[in-house]
Amino acid sequence: MDSRGRTVAELVAARRHDHRPGLWFEDRVLTHHEVAGGAAARAALLADLLPPGTTPHLGVLLDNTPEYPLWLSAAALAGAAVAGINPTRRGPELARDILHTECRVLVTERTHLPLLDGLELPGIRLLVTDTPAYDDLLAPYVGAEPDPTRATPSHHLLLYFTSGSTGAPKAAICTQGRLAAAGRALMDRFGVGREDVHYICMPMFHGNAVIADWAPALAAGAGTALRRRFSATRFLDDVRAYRATYFTYVGRAVQYVLATEPRPDDRDNPLRMGFGTEAGAVDAAAFEQRFGVRLVEGYGSSEGGAAIQWAPGTPPGAIGRAAPGDDLAVLDPRTRAECPPAVFAPDGRLLNGTEAIGELVNRGPNPFEGYWRNPAADAARRHDGWYWTGDLFYRDTDGFLYFAGRTDDRLRVDSENLAAAVVENILARYGPAEAVAVYAVPDPVAGDQVMATIAGTAFDPLDFAAFLSAQPDLGTKMAPRFIRLVRHMPVTATSKIQRAALRREGFRCADPVWWRPPGETTYRRLTEPDLAGLIAQYLARGREELLTG
Repeated sequence: MDSRGRTVAELVAARRHDHRPGLWFEDRVLTHHEVAGGAAARAALLADLLPPGTTPHLGVLLDNTPEYPLWLSAAALAGAAVAGINPTRRGPELARDILHTECRVLVTERTHLPLLDGLELPGIRLLVTDTPAYDDLLAPYVGAEPDPTRATPSHHLLLYFTSGSTGAPKAAICTQGRLAAAGRALMDRFGVGREDVHYICMPMFHGNAVIADWAPALAAGAGTALRRRFSATRFLDDVRAYRATYFTYVGRAVQYVLATEPRPDDRDNPLRMGFGTEAGAVDAAAFEQRFGVRLVEGYGSSEGGAAIQWAPGTPPGAIGRAAPGDDLAVLDPRTRAECPPAVFAPDGRLLNGTEAIGELVNRGPNPFEGYWRNPAADAARRHDGWYWTGDLFYRDTDGFLYFAGRTDDRLRVDSENLAAAVVENILARYGPAEAVAVYAVPDPVAGDQVMATIAGTAFDPLDFAAFLSAQPDLGTKMAPRFIRLVRHMPVTATSKIQRAALRREGFRCADPVWWRPPGETTYRRLTEPDLAGLIAQYLARGREELLTG
Protein backbone atom coordinates (compact mmCIF):
# COMPACT_ATOMS: atom_id res chain seq x y z
CA MET A 1 0.00 0.00 0.00
CA ASP A 2 1.50 3.34 -1.08
CA SER A 3 0.43 6.63 -2.56
CA ARG A 4 -1.29 4.67 -5.34
CA GLY A 5 -3.86 3.36 -2.85
CA ARG A 6 -7.33 3.02 -4.36
CA THR A 7 -9.09 3.97 -1.12
CA VAL A 8 -8.50 6.53 1.58
CA ALA A 9 -8.45 3.63 4.04
CA GLU A 10 -5.38 2.22 2.25
CA LEU A 11 -3.68 5.63 2.38
CA VAL A 12 -4.34 5.85 6.14
CA ALA A 13 -3.09 2.31 6.81
CA ALA A 14 0.04 2.91 4.72
CA ARG A 15 1.31 5.31 7.39
CA ARG A 16 1.05 2.89 10.33
CA HIS A 17 4.83 2.24 10.49
CA ASP A 18 5.87 5.84 9.81
CA HIS A 19 7.26 7.37 12.99
CA ARG A 20 8.04 10.81 11.54
CA PRO A 21 6.14 13.83 12.91
CA GLY A 22 2.98 14.10 10.84
CA LEU A 23 0.35 16.28 12.54
CA TRP A 24 0.86 19.60 14.30
CA PHE A 25 -1.74 21.50 16.30
CA GLU A 26 -0.88 24.27 18.74
CA ASP A 27 1.62 22.63 21.12
CA ARG A 28 0.83 19.03 20.11
CA VAL A 29 2.72 16.87 17.65
CA LEU A 30 1.57 13.42 16.51
CA THR A 31 3.57 11.03 14.36
CA HIS A 32 2.05 9.45 11.27
CA HIS A 33 2.07 6.20 13.26
CA GLU A 34 0.09 7.80 16.08
CA VAL A 35 -2.42 9.27 13.63
CA ALA A 36 -2.98 5.87 11.99
CA GLY A 37 -3.32 4.23 15.42
CA GLY A 38 -5.72 6.91 16.64
CA ALA A 39 -7.81 6.45 13.53
CA ALA A 40 -7.90 2.68 14.05
CA ALA A 41 -9.09 3.13 17.66
CA ARG A 42 -11.87 5.47 16.58
CA ALA A 43 -12.85 3.15 13.73
CA ALA A 44 -13.25 0.30 16.20
CA LEU A 45 -15.30 2.49 18.53
CA LEU A 46 -17.46 3.65 15.63
CA ALA A 47 -18.16 0.07 14.58
CA ASP A 48 -19.58 -0.60 18.04
CA LEU A 49 -21.57 2.63 18.20
CA LEU A 50 -23.32 2.39 14.84
CA PRO A 51 -26.63 0.53 15.15
CA PRO A 52 -26.74 -2.60 12.98
CA GLY A 53 -28.51 -2.17 9.67
CA THR A 54 -28.42 1.63 9.68
CA THR A 55 -26.61 4.03 7.38
CA PRO A 56 -23.00 4.26 8.60
CA HIS A 57 -22.95 8.04 8.84
CA LEU A 58 -21.43 10.27 11.49
CA GLY A 59 -21.62 14.02 11.77
CA VAL A 60 -18.52 16.01 12.67
CA LEU A 61 -19.17 19.40 14.26
CA LEU A 62 -15.63 20.44 15.13
CA ASP A 63 -13.15 23.20 14.58
CA ASN A 64 -9.87 22.22 12.91
CA THR A 65 -8.54 20.14 15.80
CA PRO A 66 -6.68 16.81 15.47
CA GLU A 67 -9.97 15.03 16.09
CA TYR A 68 -11.21 16.13 12.66
CA PRO A 69 -8.62 14.30 10.51
CA LEU A 70 -8.63 11.42 13.01
CA TRP A 71 -12.36 10.91 12.50
CA LEU A 72 -12.06 11.32 8.72
CA SER A 73 -9.43 8.58 8.78
CA ALA A 74 -11.51 6.47 11.17
CA ALA A 75 -14.55 6.70 8.92
CA ALA A 76 -12.41 5.62 5.97
CA LEU A 77 -11.18 2.54 7.85
CA ALA A 78 -14.71 1.71 9.02
CA GLY A 79 -16.30 2.11 5.58
CA ALA A 80 -18.42 4.95 6.98
CA ALA A 81 -19.16 8.49 5.78
CA VAL A 82 -18.55 11.83 7.49
CA ALA A 83 -21.09 14.64 7.17
CA GLY A 84 -19.22 17.89 7.74
CA ILE A 85 -21.53 20.02 9.90
CA ASN A 86 -21.16 23.76 9.43
CA PRO A 87 -21.01 25.62 12.78
CA THR A 88 -22.23 28.85 11.19
CA ARG A 89 -25.66 27.24 10.77
CA ARG A 90 -28.20 27.77 13.51
CA GLY A 91 -31.30 26.28 15.10
CA PRO A 92 -33.66 24.23 12.92
CA GLU A 93 -31.39 24.62 9.90
CA LEU A 94 -28.50 23.05 11.82
CA ALA A 95 -30.73 20.22 13.03
CA ARG A 96 -31.95 19.68 9.48
CA ASP A 97 -28.39 19.17 8.21
CA ILE A 98 -27.68 16.53 10.86
CA LEU A 99 -30.97 14.69 10.42
CA HIS A 100 -31.01 14.85 6.62
CA THR A 101 -27.67 13.05 6.39
CA GLU A 102 -28.98 10.37 8.78
CA CYS A 103 -26.09 10.72 11.21
CA ARG A 104 -26.11 8.06 13.93
CA VAL A 105 -23.19 9.61 15.81
CA LEU A 106 -22.35 13.29 16.20
CA VAL A 107 -18.78 14.18 17.16
CA THR A 108 -18.39 17.66 18.63
CA GLU A 109 -16.55 19.64 21.31
CA ARG A 110 -17.61 21.70 24.28
CA THR A 111 -17.31 25.04 22.48
CA HIS A 112 -20.06 23.97 20.06
CA LEU A 113 -22.47 22.46 22.58
CA PRO A 114 -24.52 25.69 22.86
CA LEU A 115 -25.39 25.32 19.16
CA LEU A 116 -27.19 22.07 19.99
CA ASP A 117 -29.24 23.43 22.89
CA GLY A 118 -32.92 22.82 22.31
CA LEU A 119 -32.47 20.84 19.08
CA GLU A 120 -34.44 17.64 18.59
CA LEU A 121 -31.90 15.03 17.45
CA PRO A 122 -33.58 11.69 18.13
CA GLY A 123 -31.48 8.53 18.02
CA ILE A 124 -28.14 10.33 17.68
CA ARG A 125 -25.23 9.43 19.97
CA LEU A 126 -23.26 12.52 21.01
CA LEU A 127 -19.49 12.33 21.52
CA VAL A 128 -17.82 15.39 23.08
CA THR A 129 -14.13 15.04 22.34
CA ASP A 130 -12.57 17.30 24.97
CA THR A 131 -14.11 15.56 27.98
CA PRO A 132 -12.98 12.75 30.34
CA ALA A 133 -16.03 10.70 29.31
CA TYR A 134 -14.78 10.66 25.72
CA ASP A 135 -11.31 9.54 26.80
CA ASP A 136 -12.85 6.76 28.89
CA LEU A 137 -15.04 5.64 26.00
CA LEU A 138 -12.07 5.49 23.63
CA ALA A 139 -9.61 3.85 26.03
CA PRO A 140 -10.59 0.17 25.43
CA TYR A 141 -9.92 0.57 21.70
CA VAL A 142 -6.44 2.07 21.95
CA GLY A 143 -3.97 -0.29 20.29
CA ALA A 144 -6.27 -1.37 17.47
CA GLU A 145 -4.50 -1.93 14.17
CA PRO A 146 -5.64 0.00 11.06
CA ASP A 147 -7.38 -2.47 8.75
CA PRO A 148 -8.24 -1.08 5.30
CA THR A 149 -9.96 -4.21 4.03
CA ARG A 150 -13.47 -3.11 5.08
CA ALA A 151 -13.45 -0.22 2.60
CA THR A 152 -13.90 -0.21 -1.15
CA PRO A 153 -13.51 2.64 -3.65
CA SER A 154 -17.31 2.90 -3.92
CA HIS A 155 -17.87 3.41 -0.18
CA HIS A 156 -19.17 6.90 0.61
CA LEU A 157 -16.68 8.89 2.68
CA LEU A 158 -17.79 12.54 2.55
CA LEU A 159 -21.20 14.18 2.64
CA TYR A 160 -20.46 17.87 2.31
CA PHE A 161 -23.06 20.54 1.97
CA THR A 162 -23.46 22.83 -0.99
CA SER A 163 -26.30 25.25 -1.62
CA GLY A 164 -28.39 25.90 -4.66
CA SER A 165 -31.52 27.63 -5.84
CA THR A 166 -33.77 24.99 -4.31
CA GLY A 167 -33.31 26.33 -0.79
CA ALA A 168 -31.95 23.84 1.73
CA PRO A 169 -28.30 22.82 1.36
CA LYS A 170 -27.66 19.58 -0.50
CA ALA A 171 -25.20 16.97 0.72
CA ALA A 172 -22.84 16.11 -2.12
CA ILE A 173 -21.42 12.60 -2.06
CA CYS A 174 -17.71 11.85 -2.36
CA THR A 175 -16.57 8.24 -2.33
CA GLN A 176 -13.28 6.86 -1.08
CA GLY A 177 -12.17 6.21 -4.63
CA ARG A 178 -12.81 9.77 -5.77
CA LEU A 179 -11.12 11.36 -2.77
CA ALA A 180 -8.08 9.08 -3.06
CA ALA A 181 -7.84 9.84 -6.78
CA ALA A 182 -8.12 13.59 -6.12
CA GLY A 183 -5.36 13.37 -3.52
CA ARG A 184 -3.06 11.52 -5.90
CA ALA A 185 -3.80 13.91 -8.77
CA LEU A 186 -2.98 17.01 -6.71
CA MET A 187 0.09 15.31 -5.25
CA ASP A 188 1.39 14.71 -8.78
CA ARG A 189 0.34 18.10 -10.09
CA PHE A 190 2.09 20.08 -7.37
CA GLY A 191 4.96 17.71 -6.65
CA VAL A 192 3.95 17.10 -3.03
CA GLY A 193 6.53 14.95 -1.22
CA ARG A 194 7.06 13.33 2.17
CA GLU A 195 8.92 16.35 3.52
CA ASP A 196 6.17 18.83 2.72
CA VAL A 197 3.87 20.22 5.41
CA HIS A 198 0.34 21.26 4.45
CA TYR A 199 -1.14 24.10 6.49
CA ILE A 200 -4.90 23.57 6.92
CA CYS A 201 -6.41 26.85 8.03
CA MET A 202 -9.64 26.66 6.02
CA PRO A 203 -12.54 24.91 7.84
CA MET A 204 -12.55 21.16 7.35
CA PHE A 205 -16.33 20.98 6.91
CA HIS A 206 -15.59 22.48 3.47
CA GLY A 207 -14.50 20.33 0.57
CA ASN A 208 -11.59 22.72 -0.09
CA ALA A 209 -9.68 21.80 3.07
CA VAL A 210 -10.30 18.06 2.82
CA ILE A 211 -10.04 17.47 -0.93
CA ALA A 212 -7.36 20.01 -1.87
CA ASP A 213 -5.23 20.09 1.32
CA TRP A 214 -5.65 16.99 3.50
CA ALA A 215 -6.03 14.40 0.71
CA PRO A 216 -2.82 15.21 -1.25
CA ALA A 217 -0.86 15.31 2.02
CA LEU A 218 -2.25 11.90 2.95
CA ALA A 219 -1.44 10.48 -0.49
CA ALA A 220 2.16 11.70 -0.32
CA GLY A 221 2.81 10.95 3.35
CA ALA A 222 3.32 14.68 3.93
CA GLY A 223 2.65 16.36 7.26
CA THR A 224 -0.35 18.51 8.12
CA ALA A 225 -0.58 21.47 10.46
CA LEU A 226 -3.95 22.64 11.74
CA ARG A 227 -5.26 26.04 12.73
CA ARG A 228 -8.46 25.82 14.79
CA ARG A 229 -9.94 28.77 12.90
CA PHE A 230 -8.41 30.90 10.20
CA SER A 231 -6.43 33.85 11.55
CA ALA A 232 -4.88 36.38 9.20
CA THR A 233 -2.66 37.82 11.93
CA ARG A 234 -1.29 34.38 12.86
CA PHE A 235 -0.93 33.10 9.31
CA LEU A 236 2.76 33.84 8.79
CA ASP A 237 3.73 32.87 12.34
CA ASP A 238 2.04 29.49 11.87
CA VAL A 239 3.68 28.93 8.49
CA ARG A 240 7.09 29.51 10.02
CA ALA A 241 6.45 27.55 13.21
CA TYR A 242 5.21 24.47 11.32
CA ARG A 243 7.61 24.88 8.35
CA ALA A 244 4.56 24.79 6.09
CA THR A 245 5.19 24.56 2.36
CA TYR A 246 1.64 24.45 0.97
CA PHE A 247 -1.75 25.85 1.90
CA THR A 248 -5.19 26.23 0.40
CA TYR A 249 -7.48 29.23 0.55
CA VAL A 250 -10.94 30.32 -0.52
CA GLY A 251 -12.39 33.72 -1.20
CA ARG A 252 -11.29 36.62 0.93
CA ALA A 253 -8.71 34.79 3.06
CA VAL A 254 -5.88 36.12 0.90
CA GLN A 255 -7.17 39.68 1.22
CA TYR A 256 -7.35 39.33 5.00
CA VAL A 257 -3.70 38.25 5.10
CA LEU A 258 -2.71 41.16 2.83
CA ALA A 259 -4.51 43.55 5.17
CA THR A 260 -2.15 42.69 8.04
CA GLU A 261 0.74 45.01 8.84
CA PRO A 262 3.64 44.37 6.42
CA ARG A 263 6.94 43.28 7.94
CA PRO A 264 10.43 43.54 6.44
CA ASP A 265 10.87 39.77 6.65
CA ASP A 266 7.55 38.76 5.06
CA ARG A 267 9.38 36.90 2.29
CA ASP A 268 11.34 34.85 4.80
CA ASN A 269 9.01 31.87 4.89
CA PRO A 270 9.08 28.22 3.76
CA LEU A 271 5.94 28.31 1.59
CA ARG A 272 6.21 26.98 -1.97
CA MET A 273 2.68 27.77 -3.09
CA GLY A 274 -0.95 28.31 -2.26
CA PHE A 275 -3.84 26.72 -4.12
CA GLY A 276 -7.41 27.96 -4.06
CA THR A 277 -10.18 29.97 -5.62
CA GLU A 278 -11.44 33.53 -5.83
CA ALA A 279 -8.34 35.38 -4.67
CA GLY A 280 -8.51 37.61 -7.73
CA ALA A 281 -5.62 38.54 -10.01
CA VAL A 282 -4.80 41.80 -8.21
CA ASP A 283 -4.53 40.23 -4.77
CA ALA A 284 -2.70 37.15 -6.08
CA ALA A 285 -0.03 39.39 -7.59
CA ALA A 286 0.20 41.43 -4.37
CA PHE A 287 0.56 38.23 -2.33
CA GLU A 288 3.40 36.96 -4.50
CA GLN A 289 5.17 40.32 -4.42
CA ARG A 290 4.93 40.58 -0.63
CA PHE A 291 5.52 36.99 0.46
CA GLY A 292 7.34 35.52 -2.53
CA VAL A 293 4.69 32.82 -2.84
CA ARG A 294 2.81 32.01 -6.03
CA LEU A 295 -0.92 31.43 -5.74
CA VAL A 296 -2.39 28.92 -8.16
CA GLU A 297 -6.02 29.66 -8.88
CA GLY A 298 -8.25 26.74 -9.75
CA TYR A 299 -11.90 25.95 -10.12
CA GLY A 300 -13.69 22.78 -9.21
CA SER A 301 -17.39 22.44 -8.62
CA SER A 302 -18.06 21.17 -5.12
CA GLU A 303 -19.72 18.08 -6.53
CA GLY A 304 -16.73 17.18 -8.70
CA GLY A 305 -18.49 17.59 -12.03
CA ALA A 306 -16.12 20.09 -13.66
CA ALA A 307 -12.64 21.46 -13.11
CA ILE A 308 -10.50 24.26 -14.56
CA GLN A 309 -6.73 24.30 -14.20
CA TRP A 310 -4.38 27.24 -14.25
CA ALA A 311 -1.29 26.85 -16.41
CA PRO A 312 1.56 29.16 -17.45
CA GLY A 313 0.25 31.61 -20.00
CA THR A 314 -3.17 31.97 -18.40
CA PRO A 315 -4.24 35.62 -18.90
CA PRO A 316 -4.76 37.86 -15.86
CA GLY A 317 -8.26 37.40 -14.47
CA ALA A 318 -8.78 34.01 -16.11
CA ILE A 319 -9.06 30.79 -14.11
CA GLY A 320 -7.52 28.62 -16.82
CA ARG A 321 -8.65 25.99 -19.29
CA ALA A 322 -10.65 22.82 -18.84
CA ALA A 323 -8.93 20.07 -16.88
CA PRO A 324 -7.88 16.98 -18.89
CA GLY A 325 -10.89 14.85 -19.75
CA ASP A 326 -13.42 17.62 -19.28
CA ASP A 327 -15.40 18.97 -22.24
CA LEU A 328 -16.41 22.35 -20.87
CA ALA A 329 -18.70 24.79 -22.65
CA VAL A 330 -20.32 28.08 -21.72
CA LEU A 331 -23.98 27.73 -22.65
CA ASP A 332 -27.06 29.89 -22.61
CA PRO A 333 -29.23 27.89 -20.17
CA ARG A 334 -32.41 28.88 -22.01
CA THR A 335 -31.40 27.89 -25.53
CA ARG A 336 -28.62 25.37 -24.74
CA ALA A 337 -26.59 27.23 -27.41
CA GLU A 338 -22.93 28.02 -26.84
CA CYS A 339 -22.26 31.63 -25.89
CA PRO A 340 -20.01 33.69 -28.19
CA PRO A 341 -16.42 34.40 -27.12
CA ALA A 342 -15.76 37.36 -24.89
CA VAL A 343 -14.81 40.68 -26.45
CA PHE A 344 -12.45 42.87 -24.42
CA ALA A 345 -11.65 46.56 -24.52
CA PRO A 346 -7.95 47.58 -24.65
CA ASP A 347 -8.02 48.05 -20.87
CA GLY A 348 -9.34 44.50 -20.34
CA ARG A 349 -13.01 45.32 -19.69
CA LEU A 350 -15.56 42.80 -20.92
CA LEU A 351 -17.66 44.50 -23.60
CA ASN A 352 -20.25 41.83 -24.42
CA GLY A 353 -21.12 40.38 -21.04
CA THR A 354 -24.79 39.96 -21.84
CA GLU A 355 -24.04 37.61 -24.74
CA ALA A 356 -20.79 36.02 -23.56
CA ILE A 357 -21.72 35.09 -19.99
CA GLY A 358 -23.47 31.74 -19.60
CA GLU A 359 -23.53 28.66 -17.41
CA LEU A 360 -20.48 26.42 -17.35
CA VAL A 361 -21.42 22.92 -18.52
CA ASN A 362 -19.34 19.75 -18.71
CA ARG A 363 -20.46 17.77 -21.74
CA GLY A 364 -18.02 14.92 -21.12
CA PRO A 365 -17.74 12.11 -18.54
CA ASN A 366 -17.35 13.43 -15.01
CA PRO A 367 -17.07 12.09 -11.46
CA PHE A 368 -20.24 13.69 -10.09
CA GLU A 369 -21.60 11.13 -7.62
CA GLY A 370 -24.90 12.73 -6.77
CA TYR A 371 -26.51 14.15 -3.64
CA TRP A 372 -27.64 12.25 -0.59
CA ARG A 373 -31.34 11.42 -0.94
CA ASN A 374 -32.12 14.27 -3.33
CA PRO A 375 -33.04 12.92 -6.78
CA ALA A 376 -34.58 16.23 -7.85
CA ALA A 377 -31.28 18.01 -7.23
CA ASP A 378 -29.43 15.23 -9.05
CA ALA A 379 -31.64 15.71 -12.08
CA ALA A 380 -31.20 19.49 -12.00
CA ARG A 381 -27.43 19.16 -11.88
CA ARG A 382 -27.19 16.54 -14.62
CA HIS A 383 -29.62 16.80 -17.50
CA ASP A 384 -29.41 16.54 -21.29
CA GLY A 385 -26.65 14.05 -20.49
CA TRP A 386 -24.40 16.88 -19.26
CA TYR A 387 -23.28 18.28 -15.93
CA TRP A 388 -24.52 21.83 -15.27
CA THR A 389 -22.35 23.60 -12.69
CA GLY A 390 -24.75 26.41 -11.77
CA ASP A 391 -21.82 28.83 -12.13
CA LEU A 392 -21.52 31.64 -14.66
CA PHE A 393 -18.45 32.01 -16.86
CA TYR A 394 -17.29 33.57 -20.09
CA ARG A 395 -14.63 32.28 -22.46
CA ASP A 396 -12.08 34.09 -24.62
CA THR A 397 -11.08 33.16 -28.15
CA ASP A 398 -8.16 31.05 -26.85
CA GLY A 399 -10.41 28.95 -24.65
CA PHE A 400 -9.48 30.50 -21.31
CA LEU A 401 -12.37 30.65 -18.85
CA TYR A 402 -13.30 33.57 -16.56
CA PHE A 403 -15.59 33.27 -13.55
CA ALA A 404 -18.56 35.66 -13.66
CA GLY A 405 -20.71 34.76 -10.66
CA ARG A 406 -23.53 32.43 -9.62
CA THR A 407 -26.84 31.59 -11.16
CA ASP A 408 -29.91 33.48 -10.00
CA ASP A 409 -30.59 32.25 -6.49
CA ARG A 410 -27.15 31.25 -5.35
CA LEU A 411 -24.79 33.38 -3.32
CA ARG A 412 -21.22 32.75 -2.18
CA VAL A 413 -20.27 34.96 0.75
CA ASP A 414 -16.80 34.67 2.28
CA SER A 415 -16.58 31.21 0.70
CA GLU A 416 -19.93 30.11 2.17
CA ASN A 417 -22.57 28.94 -0.30
CA LEU A 418 -25.99 30.33 0.56
CA ALA A 419 -29.43 29.96 -0.96
CA ALA A 420 -31.49 33.11 -1.38
CA ALA A 421 -34.71 31.32 -0.44
CA VAL A 422 -33.38 30.39 3.01
CA VAL A 423 -32.40 33.99 3.80
CA GLU A 424 -35.71 35.29 2.40
CA ASN A 425 -37.69 33.00 4.68
CA ILE A 426 -35.91 34.48 7.69
CA LEU A 427 -36.20 38.13 6.62
CA ALA A 428 -39.89 37.63 5.88
CA ARG A 429 -40.45 37.46 9.64
CA TYR A 430 -39.54 41.14 9.93
CA GLY A 431 -42.83 42.77 10.88
CA PRO A 432 -42.75 45.93 8.73
CA ALA A 433 -41.77 43.93 5.62
CA GLU A 434 -44.62 43.36 3.18
CA ALA A 435 -42.38 41.47 0.75
CA VAL A 436 -38.71 40.48 0.63
CA ALA A 437 -36.36 39.56 -2.20
CA VAL A 438 -32.80 38.38 -1.56
CA TYR A 439 -30.13 38.17 -4.24
CA ALA A 440 -26.41 38.41 -4.80
CA VAL A 441 -24.42 41.47 -5.69
CA PRO A 442 -20.76 40.98 -6.53
CA ASP A 443 -18.21 41.55 -3.81
CA PRO A 444 -15.43 44.01 -4.72
CA VAL A 445 -12.80 41.29 -4.22
CA ALA A 446 -14.33 37.84 -4.66
CA GLY A 447 -17.65 36.07 -4.52
CA ASP A 448 -20.85 37.83 -3.52
CA GLN A 449 -22.51 39.97 -0.90
CA VAL A 450 -26.10 39.58 0.27
CA MET A 451 -28.54 42.28 -0.82
CA ALA A 452 -32.21 42.41 0.08
CA THR A 453 -35.06 44.49 -1.25
CA ILE A 454 -37.74 45.10 1.37
CA ALA A 455 -41.17 46.43 0.42
CA GLY A 456 -43.15 48.40 2.99
CA THR A 457 -43.71 51.82 4.49
CA ALA A 458 -41.50 51.65 7.58
CA PHE A 459 -37.85 50.77 8.18
CA ASP A 460 -35.86 51.46 11.32
CA PRO A 461 -32.17 50.44 10.97
CA LEU A 462 -31.69 49.83 14.69
CA ASP A 463 -34.88 47.81 14.91
CA PHE A 464 -33.87 45.79 11.86
CA ALA A 465 -30.41 45.04 13.29
CA ALA A 466 -32.02 43.92 16.56
CA PHE A 467 -34.42 41.70 14.59
CA LEU A 468 -31.50 40.03 12.79
CA SER A 469 -29.62 39.34 16.02
CA ALA A 470 -32.72 37.68 17.49
CA GLN A 471 -33.14 35.14 14.68
CA PRO A 472 -31.79 31.76 15.90
CA ASP A 473 -31.39 30.30 12.40
CA LEU A 474 -29.67 33.27 10.77
CA GLY A 475 -26.19 32.02 9.87
CA THR A 476 -23.21 34.27 10.36
CA LYS A 477 -22.89 34.97 6.61
CA MET A 478 -26.60 35.55 5.91
CA ALA A 479 -27.15 39.09 7.19
CA PRO A 480 -27.63 41.47 4.23
CA ARG A 481 -24.83 43.90 3.48
CA PHE A 482 -27.25 46.13 1.51
CA ILE A 483 -30.96 46.88 2.03
CA ARG A 484 -33.00 48.48 -0.77
CA LEU A 485 -36.29 50.01 0.34
CA VAL A 486 -39.26 50.10 -2.02
CA ARG A 487 -42.93 50.89 -1.52
CA HIS A 488 -44.05 48.02 -3.73
CA MET A 489 -42.03 45.02 -4.83
CA PRO A 490 -41.45 45.05 -8.61
CA VAL A 491 -43.13 42.02 -10.15
CA THR A 492 -43.78 40.56 -13.60
CA ALA A 493 -47.15 40.09 -15.20
CA THR A 494 -47.36 36.69 -13.57
CA SER A 495 -46.62 38.22 -10.13
CA LYS A 496 -43.06 36.90 -9.98
CA ILE A 497 -40.48 39.19 -8.41
CA GLN A 498 -38.25 40.81 -11.01
CA ARG A 499 -35.05 39.45 -9.50
CA ALA A 500 -32.96 39.91 -12.61
CA ALA A 501 -33.72 43.63 -12.68
CA LEU A 502 -33.05 44.01 -8.95
CA ARG A 503 -29.76 42.17 -9.29
CA ARG A 504 -28.74 44.20 -12.32
CA GLU A 505 -29.39 47.50 -10.56
CA GLY A 506 -27.78 46.34 -7.32
CA PHE A 507 -27.04 49.13 -4.90
CA ARG A 508 -26.75 51.71 -7.71
CA CYS A 509 -30.46 52.38 -7.87
CA ALA A 510 -32.86 55.30 -7.43
CA ASP A 511 -34.42 53.88 -4.24
CA PRO A 512 -32.96 54.49 -0.78
CA VAL A 513 -30.26 51.97 0.13
CA TRP A 514 -29.01 51.24 3.62
CA TRP A 515 -25.82 49.30 4.19
CA ARG A 516 -23.66 47.75 6.85
CA PRO A 517 -20.02 48.64 6.10
CA PRO A 518 -17.40 45.95 6.81
CA GLY A 519 -16.64 45.78 10.51
CA GLU A 520 -19.82 47.60 11.55
CA THR A 521 -22.87 46.04 13.18
CA THR A 522 -25.54 48.62 12.36
CA TYR A 523 -27.00 49.96 9.12
CA ARG A 524 -26.72 53.49 7.75
CA ARG A 525 -27.71 55.23 4.53
CA LEU A 526 -25.48 54.60 1.54
CA THR A 527 -24.22 58.06 0.56
CA GLU A 528 -22.63 59.30 -2.64
CA PRO A 529 -19.13 59.24 -1.05
CA ASP A 530 -19.82 55.67 0.13
CA LEU A 531 -20.85 54.69 -3.39
CA ALA A 532 -17.80 56.31 -4.94
CA GLY A 533 -15.55 54.45 -2.53
CA LEU A 534 -17.21 51.14 -3.35
CA ILE A 535 -16.94 51.68 -7.12
CA ALA A 536 -13.24 52.49 -6.69
CA GLN A 537 -12.73 49.08 -5.07
CA TYR A 538 -14.36 47.31 -8.03
CA LEU A 539 -12.33 49.34 -10.52
CA ALA A 540 -9.08 48.55 -8.71
CA ARG A 541 -9.71 44.83 -9.15
CA GLY A 542 -11.22 44.87 -12.63
CA ARG A 543 -14.64 43.71 -11.40
CA GLU A 544 -16.74 46.72 -12.38
CA GLU A 545 -18.27 44.80 -15.30
CA LEU A 546 -19.91 42.42 -12.82
CA LEU A 547 -21.96 45.29 -11.39
CA THR A 548 -24.05 45.38 -14.54
CA GLY A 549 -24.08 41.63 -15.25
